[in-house]
Amino acid sequence: MKTVRIGAAQGFYGDTIEPAVATAQEGNVHYLCFDALAELTMSILTKDKEKDPNMGYTKDTPMNMKYLLPFVKSKGMKLLTNAGGINPVAAGEVVMGAAKELGITGLKIAVITGDNVIHRIDELIDNGVSLNHLETEEAIDTVKDDLLFANAYLGTRPIVEALEQGADVVITGRTTDTAQFLAPLIYEFGWGEEEWDRLASGIFMGHLLECSAQSTGGNFSGEWWNVEGLEQIGYPIAEVSENGEFVVSKVENRGGLVTVDTVKEQMLYEIHDPSAYVTPDVVVDLTGVKLENIAENEVKVTGTRGKPKPNELKMVAGYESGYMGQVMIGYSWPDALKKAQKADEIVRAQMKRYGWVYDEIRTDYVGYNSLLGPVAEEPNEPLNEVYLRMAVRSKTKKDAAKLSRMFPPLALDGPPSMGGAVGNIPPRKLIGMWSSLIPRELIEKDVEIQMNEV
Repeated sequence: MKTVRIGAAQGFYGDTIEPAVATAQEGNVHYLCFDALAELTMSILTKDKEKDPNMGYTKDTPMNMKYLLPFVKSKGMKLLTNAGGINPVAAGEVVMGAAKELGITGLKIAVITGDNVIHRIDELIDNGVSLNHLETEEAIDTVKDDLLFANAYLGTRPIVEALEQGADVVITGRTTDTAQFLAPLIYEFGWGEEEWDRLASGIFMGHLLECSAQSTGGNFSGEWWNVEGLEQIGYPIAEVSENGEFVVSKVENRGGLVTVDTVKEQMLYEIHDPSAYVTPDVVVDLTGVKLENIAENEVKVTGTRGKPKPNELKMVAGYESGYMGQVMIGYSWPDALKKAQKADEIVRAQMKRYGWVYDEIRTDYVGYNSLLGPVAEEPNEPLNEVYLRMAVRSKTKKDAAKLSRMFPPLALDGPPSMGGAVGNIPPRKLIGMWSSLIPRELIEKDVEIQMNEV
């Protein structure tokens, strides 16, 4: 029976490429697939493009391609990535430049566009699309003039078409995290648009691989101390059969762990409704999934079911949402937490006295509740040290910058033993997130594939 081997190459922008290189060398994979984007990443890339119109793709793309393009040429494997971000055309040019620098020729590089709808907002509204917030139903008019980016989540169809045109490397903008992983299976097996169970299994496979080492023992909340070789962890590999069943593994001589428990953690990650995980290609039902350890570091996955794809695509937009100012200072034993709390009390009282009004003021105590927040319990024993982090959100950069002026006097005017102050942290622009639904035909009609050859 024919099988297709797919390897994870990246779980986020900035993830190490070393395990992907090991997979390319020793994993006998046909495809390496990247998931480089998140809503936060789109914000970062938008800021990059504001500074330089030629940017807007992930800056690690040139390095990653220089490591992996030689394997595309020598082993015939293919690379699929959404690292194009806000500017996939520029990313395509960077990939071609990397190939030329390496002296590699005869490669086809596809660039997919059409997800970017920032310039189509008024057109979409005129076509009867409300673009109201998906959860709050708030009207988009409240943020429309402040939008910085707006992208619809594309599915697999344009990636499959690029593979059908002979692409060796496919670069997209905002696709779903799983699209890069499912597309090769549709192309290789010829799965139809209504083979819901097989498509769903392919999506689930992509979900298990999209976050790189989270399926192979990274970020594992079980007996993580027993996971060997984290310093050279391997990324997951899926060997997929034509019926949709697949086995998750990793390169044998890399560290990490593939078990039912490690796979199960990634299975539950970001899944709000296990019976209806909605993607542009299929709605996935995970309630009947079976995970089985069949060998050391091998887990077989069966039982995924699918339902018809939705009629709409999700759009995620970012808009200007003011500025953040923040400061962090430390206090030592004895009474470290009480000292930090008193400093917070002093600063808030001074803000009130000066008439400073902020949209939001947040206080965290690093070493006590900065991660757990309101569910953190008061410590039973004195803490050796606590850092006070205060942050404000304001409409202007000038108002956000005022916060830092409040803290230097506390060294002599406040509680004792202040130290370890983090250096001046300049205010930064905040980007709010906006989600809406758009009829898919209004998006897919404008998706284009640009094929380049080096």
